Amino acid sequence: MWPARPSAPGAGPHPARATTGQALGRSRGGLTTKVHLAGDGRGLPLAVVVTPGNVNDSTVFDEVMDVVRVPRAGAGRPRCRPEAVIADKAYSSRVIRQSLRRRGIRAVIPERADQKANRVRRGQAGGRPPAFDRELYKAHNVVERCFNRLKQFRAIATRFDKLATRYKAGLHLAALILWLREPTQDRLSDRS
Repeated sequence: MWPARPSAPGAGPHPARATTGQALGRSRGGLTTKVHLAGDGRGLPLAVVVTPGNVNDSTVFDEVMDVVRVPRAGAGRPRCRPEAVIADKAYSSRVIRQSLRRRGIRAVIPERADQKANRVRRGQAGGRPPAFDRELYKAHNVVERCFNRLKQFRAIATRFDKLATRYKAGLHLAALILWLREPTQDRLSDRS
């Protein structure tokens, strides 16, 4: 008598276990990886978090904010708290605004149309609209330019690395190169 097989023939490892540690998630384009990034006002990366492609941006917001380190011009540890966070409508939620308020960070996030309609529908119970600085929000495309600068590195744009830790290490190296390419005088005069 033949020994019993532990699983059906041809059945490989469980799909969820096969992608553990690889930061691969199924989205419309197939298996993808998402890079969550916080950048400074000059388009240089401050924090990078890598997740599977099917993870929503707003669910990783606190994790990205925990990694942010704002460099100082002189000696001393980097600050963990930027002056303001400029984000698009995807980050417009009560939870994110409360998190920023708790940290003492100014939120420059436009209100989504459905949130505005719900607030107006509720009348006085809906409360006031959140503060929004239109002039400061004009700089929201700086993060997109930072992504474009990172995608100039072939290994970042195409992700050949199997493990997420190696891909994240490549992102950190690319970010370091971008920081080193920045002229020294500009780096020192823009920081506070």
